[in-house]
Amino acid sequence: MNGLRLLIVTIFLIKSICVQVSNPFIGNWAIKMPDGQAGWLSIKSEDGILRGELWTVGAPKKLTELVYENSTIRFYHRRAVGDKEYVGGPPNGPKIPCLHIASLEGDNINIVMDRPTSNESVEKIHFTGNRIAPLPSKPDMSNIKYGKPIYLFNGKNLDGWKLTNPGQINAWKAINGELVNNTPKKTFDPYAHYGNLRTVQEFDDFNLKIEFKVPKGGNSGIYLKGRYEAQVVDKDSRMQGINGIGAIFNRIPPNRNYGKLGGEWQTYDITLIDRHVTVILNGHLVIDNMPLEGCTNGALNADDSLPGPIYLQGDHTFVTYRNIVLTPIIKD
Repeated sequence: MNGLRLLIVTIFLIKSICVQVSNPFIGNWAIKMPDGQAGWLSIKSEDGILRGELWTVGAPKKLTELVYENSTIRFYHRRAVGDKEYVGGPPNGPKIPCLHIASLEGDNINIVMDRPTSNESVEKIHFTGNRIAPLPSKPDMSNIKYGKPIYLFNGKNLDGWKLTNPGQINAWKAINGELVNNTPKKTFDPYAHYGNLRTVQEFDDFNLKIEFKVPKGGNSGIYLKGRYEAQVVDKDSRMQGINGIGAIFNRIPPNRNYGKLGGEWQTYDITLIDRHVTVILNGHLVIDNMPLEGCTNGALNADDSLPGPIYLQGDHTFVTYRNIVLTPIIKD
Protein backbone atom coordinates (compact mmCIF):
# COMPACT_ATOMS: atom_id res chain seq x y z
CA MET A 1 0.00 0.00 0.00
CA ASN A 2 2.84 2.40 0.86
CA GLY A 3 4.51 1.59 -2.45
CA LEU A 4 1.30 2.36 -4.35
CA ARG A 5 0.86 5.63 -2.47
CA LEU A 6 4.46 6.60 -3.28
CA LEU A 7 3.91 5.78 -6.95
CA ILE A 8 0.77 7.95 -7.09
CA VAL A 9 2.56 10.87 -5.44
CA THR A 10 5.52 10.50 -7.80
CA ILE A 11 3.27 10.47 -10.88
CA PHE A 12 1.43 13.56 -9.60
CA LEU A 13 4.69 15.45 -9.04
CA ILE A 14 6.02 14.49 -12.47
CA LYS A 15 2.76 15.61 -14.07
CA SER A 16 2.90 18.92 -12.20
CA ILE A 17 6.50 19.57 -13.25
CA CYS A 18 5.76 18.67 -16.88
CA VAL A 19 2.80 21.06 -16.98
CA GLN A 20 4.93 23.91 -15.66
CA VAL A 21 7.84 23.20 -18.00
CA SER A 22 5.92 22.42 -21.17
CA ASN A 23 3.15 25.01 -21.01
CA PRO A 24 4.45 28.14 -22.79
CA PHE A 25 1.46 30.22 -21.64
CA ILE A 26 2.62 30.28 -18.03
CA GLY A 27 3.72 33.78 -17.13
CA ASN A 28 2.40 37.34 -17.30
CA TRP A 29 1.08 39.03 -20.42
CA ALA A 30 0.41 42.66 -21.37
CA ILE A 31 -2.91 42.66 -23.21
CA LYS A 32 -4.66 45.29 -25.30
CA MET A 33 -8.33 44.55 -24.75
CA PRO A 34 -10.94 44.82 -27.53
CA ASP A 35 -12.22 48.14 -26.13
CA GLY A 36 -8.68 49.58 -26.02
CA GLN A 37 -8.34 49.10 -22.25
CA ALA A 38 -5.17 47.62 -20.81
CA GLY A 39 -5.27 44.06 -19.55
CA TRP A 40 -2.79 42.19 -17.35
CA LEU A 41 -3.15 38.44 -17.87
CA SER A 42 -1.43 35.99 -15.54
CA ILE A 43 -1.32 32.21 -16.06
CA LYS A 44 0.09 29.93 -13.36
CA SER A 45 0.27 26.24 -12.57
CA GLU A 46 -0.46 25.38 -8.95
CA ASP A 47 -0.22 21.70 -7.99
CA GLY A 48 -0.58 20.79 -11.64
CA ILE A 49 -3.77 22.86 -12.03
CA LEU A 50 -3.87 25.86 -14.34
CA ARG A 51 -5.08 29.08 -12.77
CA GLY A 52 -5.30 32.58 -14.14
CA GLU A 53 -6.61 36.08 -13.65
CA LEU A 54 -7.16 39.17 -15.75
CA TRP A 55 -6.85 42.75 -14.49
CA THR A 56 -8.69 45.46 -16.41
CA VAL A 57 -11.07 47.86 -14.65
CA GLY A 58 -12.27 47.18 -11.11
CA ALA A 59 -11.03 44.16 -9.17
CA PRO A 60 -8.96 41.41 -10.84
CA LYS A 61 -11.14 38.67 -12.29
CA LYS A 62 -10.41 34.95 -12.12
CA LEU A 63 -10.38 32.87 -15.28
CA THR A 64 -12.43 29.68 -15.25
CA GLU A 65 -12.27 26.32 -17.02
CA LEU A 66 -8.65 26.74 -18.15
CA VAL A 67 -7.54 23.98 -20.49
CA TYR A 68 -4.23 23.66 -22.34
CA GLU A 69 -4.45 21.51 -25.45
CA ASN A 70 -3.21 21.46 -29.05
CA SER A 71 -0.84 24.40 -28.43
CA THR A 72 -3.73 26.65 -27.35
CA ILE A 73 -5.26 27.62 -24.06
CA ARG A 74 -9.02 27.89 -23.55
CA PHE A 75 -10.72 29.72 -20.72
CA TYR A 76 -13.85 31.61 -19.78
CA HIS A 77 -13.90 35.18 -18.52
CA ARG A 78 -16.91 37.28 -17.63
CA ARG A 79 -17.35 40.14 -20.10
CA ALA A 80 -20.06 42.77 -20.43
CA VAL A 81 -22.11 42.65 -23.62
CA GLY A 82 -24.32 45.18 -25.40
CA ASP A 83 -23.77 48.62 -26.90
CA LYS A 84 -21.50 51.16 -25.21
CA GLU A 85 -23.11 53.74 -22.97
CA TYR A 86 -20.81 56.41 -24.47
CA VAL A 87 -17.56 56.55 -26.44
CA GLY A 88 -14.91 54.74 -24.41
CA GLY A 89 -17.47 53.64 -21.85
CA PRO A 90 -18.70 50.20 -20.82
CA PRO A 91 -21.24 48.05 -22.68
CA ASN A 92 -24.75 48.50 -21.32
CA GLY A 93 -25.58 44.79 -21.04
CA PRO A 94 -24.93 42.17 -18.35
CA LYS A 95 -21.64 40.38 -17.71
CA ILE A 96 -21.62 36.79 -18.90
CA PRO A 97 -18.90 34.11 -19.20
CA CYS A 98 -17.33 34.31 -22.67
CA LEU A 99 -15.11 31.67 -24.23
CA HIS A 100 -11.53 32.77 -25.03
CA ILE A 101 -9.03 30.77 -27.09
CA ALA A 102 -5.39 31.90 -27.09
CA SER A 103 -2.46 30.92 -29.26
CA LEU A 104 1.19 32.03 -29.31
CA GLU A 105 3.64 33.38 -31.87
CA GLY A 106 6.90 33.56 -29.95
CA ASP A 107 6.41 36.09 -27.16
CA ASN A 108 3.16 37.40 -28.64
CA ILE A 109 -0.26 36.10 -27.66
CA ASN A 110 -3.35 36.11 -29.89
CA ILE A 111 -6.76 35.77 -28.26
CA VAL A 112 -10.15 35.19 -29.87
CA MET A 113 -13.22 35.84 -27.73
CA ASP A 114 -16.74 34.60 -28.51
CA ARG A 115 -19.09 37.44 -27.56
CA PRO A 116 -22.86 36.92 -27.87
CA THR A 117 -24.73 39.64 -29.75
CA SER A 118 -28.24 41.03 -29.40
CA ASN A 119 -29.49 38.93 -32.33
CA GLU A 120 -28.43 35.70 -30.56
CA SER A 121 -25.42 35.11 -32.79
CA VAL A 122 -21.77 35.03 -31.68
CA GLU A 123 -19.25 37.70 -32.69
CA LYS A 124 -15.58 36.72 -32.71
CA ILE A 125 -13.41 39.45 -31.19
CA HIS A 126 -9.64 39.39 -31.78
CA PHE A 127 -7.05 41.00 -29.54
CA THR A 128 -3.37 40.59 -28.80
CA GLY A 129 -0.63 41.02 -26.23
CA ASN A 130 2.99 40.32 -25.43
CA ARG A 131 4.91 38.48 -22.75
CA ILE A 132 6.13 40.55 -19.80
CA ALA A 133 9.74 40.02 -18.80
CA PRO A 134 10.44 38.68 -15.28
CA LEU A 135 10.92 41.22 -12.52
CA PRO A 136 14.46 42.59 -12.22
CA SER A 137 16.32 42.30 -8.95
CA LYS A 138 15.68 44.80 -6.15
CA PRO A 139 17.51 48.09 -6.89
CA ASP A 140 20.07 49.63 -4.55
CA MET A 141 18.32 52.80 -3.47
CA SER A 142 21.56 54.31 -2.13
CA ASN A 143 23.09 54.52 -5.61
CA ILE A 144 20.30 56.30 -7.48
CA LYS A 145 21.32 59.24 -9.66
CA TYR A 146 18.77 61.96 -10.37
CA GLY A 147 18.37 64.45 -13.19
CA LYS A 148 16.80 67.90 -13.06
CA PRO A 149 13.32 68.25 -11.47
CA ILE A 150 10.40 68.77 -13.85
CA TYR A 151 7.49 70.89 -12.61
CA LEU A 152 4.54 69.15 -14.22
CA PHE A 153 1.87 71.72 -13.28
CA ASN A 154 2.48 75.43 -13.81
CA GLY A 155 -0.38 76.50 -11.52
CA LYS A 156 -1.97 78.66 -14.26
CA ASN A 157 -3.48 76.32 -16.88
CA LEU A 158 -3.50 72.76 -18.17
CA ASP A 159 -0.51 73.12 -20.50
CA GLY A 160 1.27 69.77 -20.70
CA TRP A 161 -1.85 67.81 -19.73
CA LYS A 162 -4.69 66.14 -21.63
CA LEU A 163 -7.55 63.73 -20.98
CA THR A 164 -6.77 60.03 -21.23
CA ASN A 165 -10.06 59.74 -23.16
CA PRO A 166 -10.94 62.88 -25.15
CA GLY A 167 -14.55 61.64 -25.42
CA GLN A 168 -15.16 62.30 -21.73
CA ILE A 169 -15.96 65.56 -19.92
CA ASN A 170 -12.97 67.60 -18.76
CA ALA A 171 -13.78 68.86 -15.25
CA TRP A 172 -10.15 69.79 -14.51
CA LYS A 173 -9.18 73.44 -13.98
CA ALA A 174 -6.24 75.43 -12.66
CA ILE A 175 -7.55 77.51 -9.74
CA ASN A 176 -5.28 79.63 -7.53
CA GLY A 177 -2.23 77.46 -8.19
CA GLU A 178 -4.14 74.22 -7.64
CA LEU A 179 -5.17 71.52 -10.13
CA VAL A 180 -8.84 70.91 -9.33
CA ASN A 181 -11.13 68.17 -10.60
CA ASN A 182 -14.46 69.91 -10.06
CA THR A 183 -16.78 66.98 -10.80
CA PRO A 184 -20.13 66.54 -9.06
CA LYS A 185 -19.72 62.75 -9.20
CA LYS A 186 -19.64 61.13 -5.75
CA THR A 187 -19.50 57.41 -6.52
CA PHE A 188 -16.55 55.10 -7.10
CA ASP A 189 -17.96 53.55 -10.29
CA PRO A 190 -15.02 52.69 -12.58
CA TYR A 191 -16.60 54.34 -15.63
CA ALA A 192 -17.89 57.89 -15.77
CA HIS A 193 -18.54 60.79 -18.10
CA TYR A 194 -15.82 62.76 -16.28
CA GLY A 195 -12.27 62.17 -17.46
CA ASN A 196 -8.84 61.29 -16.11
CA LEU A 197 -6.00 63.73 -16.73
CA ARG A 198 -2.52 62.70 -17.90
CA THR A 199 0.74 64.38 -18.77
CA VAL A 200 1.49 64.68 -22.46
CA GLN A 201 5.09 63.76 -21.69
CA GLU A 202 6.03 60.19 -20.77
CA PHE A 203 8.74 59.08 -18.37
CA ASP A 204 10.99 56.19 -17.45
CA ASP A 205 11.92 55.70 -13.78
CA PHE A 206 11.57 58.70 -11.47
CA ASN A 207 10.81 60.21 -8.10
CA LEU A 208 7.46 61.99 -7.82
CA LYS A 209 6.50 64.48 -5.13
CA ILE A 210 2.87 65.60 -5.10
CA GLU A 211 0.32 67.10 -2.69
CA PHE A 212 -3.34 66.15 -2.75
CA LYS A 213 -6.60 66.82 -0.93
CA VAL A 214 -9.87 64.91 -1.09
CA PRO A 215 -13.12 65.63 0.73
CA LYS A 216 -14.32 63.17 3.35
CA GLY A 217 -15.18 59.99 1.46
CA GLY A 218 -13.47 61.24 -1.71
CA ASN A 219 -11.50 59.04 -4.08
CA SER A 220 -8.85 59.56 -6.75
CA GLY A 221 -5.53 58.02 -7.70
CA ILE A 222 -2.08 58.84 -9.06
CA TYR A 223 -0.96 56.48 -11.82
CA LEU A 224 2.80 56.08 -12.12
CA LYS A 225 3.75 55.62 -15.80
CA GLY A 226 -0.01 55.49 -16.33
CA ARG A 227 0.21 51.96 -14.97
CA TYR A 228 0.45 51.68 -11.17
CA GLU A 229 -2.08 53.52 -9.01
CA ALA A 230 -1.06 55.14 -5.74
CA GLN A 231 -4.38 55.38 -3.94
CA VAL A 232 -5.77 58.81 -3.00
CA VAL A 233 -8.40 58.74 -0.27
CA ASP A 234 -8.79 60.10 3.25
CA LYS A 235 -7.65 58.36 6.43
CA ASP A 236 -11.12 57.10 7.34
CA SER A 237 -12.14 55.99 3.86
CA ARG A 238 -14.02 52.72 3.49
CA MET A 239 -11.09 51.81 1.21
CA GLN A 240 -8.61 50.31 3.66
CA GLY A 241 -5.57 48.01 3.58
CA ILE A 242 -4.51 47.04 0.08
CA ASN A 243 -7.03 49.53 -1.37
CA GLY A 244 -6.53 52.37 1.11
CA ILE A 245 -4.36 55.43 1.54
CA GLY A 246 -0.67 54.67 0.99
CA ALA A 247 -1.38 51.55 -1.05
CA ILE A 248 -0.48 50.69 -4.60
CA PHE A 249 -4.07 49.82 -5.38
CA ASN A 250 -4.86 46.09 -5.13
CA ARG A 251 -1.13 45.27 -5.24
CA ILE A 252 0.83 46.45 -2.20
CA PRO A 253 -0.64 47.58 1.15
CA PRO A 254 1.04 50.22 3.30
CA ASN A 255 2.63 49.10 6.55
CA ARG A 256 0.31 51.48 8.44
CA ASN A 257 -2.43 54.04 7.81
CA TYR A 258 -0.64 57.40 8.00
CA GLY A 259 -3.39 59.21 6.13
CA LYS A 260 -5.06 62.46 7.15
CA LEU A 261 -8.71 63.40 7.46
CA GLY A 262 -10.75 64.47 4.46
CA GLY A 263 -10.21 68.12 3.57
CA GLU A 264 -6.57 68.14 4.74
CA TRP A 265 -3.56 68.38 2.43
CA GLN A 266 -1.50 65.19 2.19
CA THR A 267 1.83 64.43 0.50
CA TYR A 268 3.27 61.55 -1.48
CA ASP A 269 6.97 61.07 -2.14
CA ILE A 270 7.20 58.07 -4.48
CA THR A 271 10.22 56.50 -6.17
CA LEU A 272 9.70 54.06 -9.04
CA ILE A 273 12.79 52.23 -10.30
CA ASP A 274 13.29 48.84 -11.95
CA ARG A 275 9.64 47.92 -11.34
CA HIS A 276 10.06 48.43 -7.60
CA VAL A 277 8.31 51.16 -5.65
CA THR A 278 9.04 53.12 -2.48
CA VAL A 279 6.20 55.21 -1.03
CA ILE A 280 6.49 57.90 1.65
CA LEU A 281 3.07 59.16 2.80
CA ASN A 282 2.94 62.34 4.86
CA GLY A 283 6.60 61.87 5.81
CA HIS A 284 6.25 58.18 6.78
CA LEU A 285 7.78 55.27 4.83
CA VAL A 286 4.82 52.98 4.10
CA ILE A 287 6.17 50.87 1.19
CA ASP A 288 9.88 50.08 1.15
CA ASN A 289 11.35 49.16 -2.26
CA MET A 290 8.71 46.53 -3.01
CA PRO A 291 8.31 44.73 -6.38
CA LEU A 292 5.38 45.57 -8.66
CA GLU A 293 4.19 42.28 -10.15
CA GLY A 294 2.15 44.10 -12.78
CA CYS A 295 -0.12 47.03 -13.54
CA THR A 296 -3.12 47.95 -11.42
CA ASN A 297 -6.72 48.27 -12.54
CA GLY A 298 -7.42 51.19 -14.86
CA ALA A 299 -3.91 51.29 -16.35
CA LEU A 300 -3.36 52.85 -19.77
CA ASN A 301 -1.28 49.83 -20.77
CA ALA A 302 0.14 46.76 -19.08
CA ASP A 303 3.59 46.64 -20.70
CA ASP A 304 6.07 47.23 -17.89
CA SER A 305 8.93 47.82 -20.34
CA LEU A 306 7.44 51.07 -21.67
CA PRO A 307 7.71 54.63 -20.35
CA GLY A 308 4.46 56.30 -19.42
CA PRO A 309 2.76 59.45 -18.17
CA ILE A 310 1.61 60.56 -14.76
CA TYR A 311 -2.16 60.34 -14.79
CA LEU A 312 -4.61 61.61 -12.19
CA GLN A 313 -7.91 59.86 -11.69
CA GLY A 314 -10.84 62.19 -12.26
CA ASP A 315 -13.65 59.75 -13.03
CA HIS A 316 -14.54 59.26 -9.35
CA THR A 317 -14.94 62.33 -7.11
CA PHE A 318 -13.78 65.89 -6.47
CA VAL A 319 -10.02 66.12 -5.78
CA THR A 320 -7.31 68.79 -5.71
CA TYR A 321 -3.57 68.47 -6.48
CA ARG A 322 -0.66 70.92 -6.28
CA ASN A 323 3.16 71.09 -6.27
CA ILE A 324 3.65 68.22 -8.73
CA VAL A 325 7.38 67.67 -9.24
CA LEU A 326 8.92 64.72 -11.10
CA THR A 327 12.68 64.07 -10.98
CA PRO A 328 13.94 61.56 -13.57
CA ILE A 329 16.31 58.79 -12.52
CA ILE A 330 19.46 58.60 -14.62
CA LYS A 331 20.58 55.12 -15.66
CA ASP A 332 24.16 54.38 -16.72
